[in-house]
Amino acid sequence: MSDEQPRTDANSRERSPDHQYTLSVEQAADLYAKAGHPRTPRAIQKYCALSKLDCHKVETETGEKYLVAPYSVDRHITYINEVRTVATIPDQTRTDANVRTMGNKGEELPHSPEQPRMDATARSPDDRYVAVLERENEFLRGQVSVKDTQIEALLERDKETNTLIHRLQAMLAPLLVAPNRKDPIERANSADETPV
Repeated sequence: MSDEQPRTDANSRERSPDHQYTLSVEQAADLYAKAGHPRTPRAIQKYCALSKLDCHKVETETGEKYLVAPYSVDRHITYINEVRTVATIPDQTRTDANVRTMGNKGEELPHSPEQPRMDATARSPDDRYVAVLERENEFLRGQVSVKDTQIEALLERDKETNTLIHRLQAMLAPLLVAPNRKDPIERANSADETPV
């Protein structure tokens, strides 16, 4: 026998306390809240499912639950802080050009605070929705007028068909009449007169 010890695989290695999966989803949510970024337990579960947090899913008596490594929560909170810091730094945009009115060079204009010029292409989102709805209304009004015209034409054809059928019935009525029947008394008399 050899004195060598068997090699351990990566899953069985001892982990430092920070790298052990010790936090429940609720405890991780508490850490986010303490850091000023409150999250719901469902959000923590989504982070676990998306691998944003280092975690393991374990079976319990009532189902499955995630156990989260504390270092991954700290790492994600740090990431959120960095992203929020970058997002809140105001952009250094250049100012709009001064607006000059057309006037004579010698004329003095009254001093007033300059107003920035509005961009001609900038429209509020409400304006776009209103324009789309107006186009849709125009289209639907056109469709209604087309349908009204079609219905009117169909009603006219229906009247013509009814007139033709009425006239056809009037023409065929004399041809479709049953032959004259003799009265029962006349039949009895005629039966007596029959030669034997």
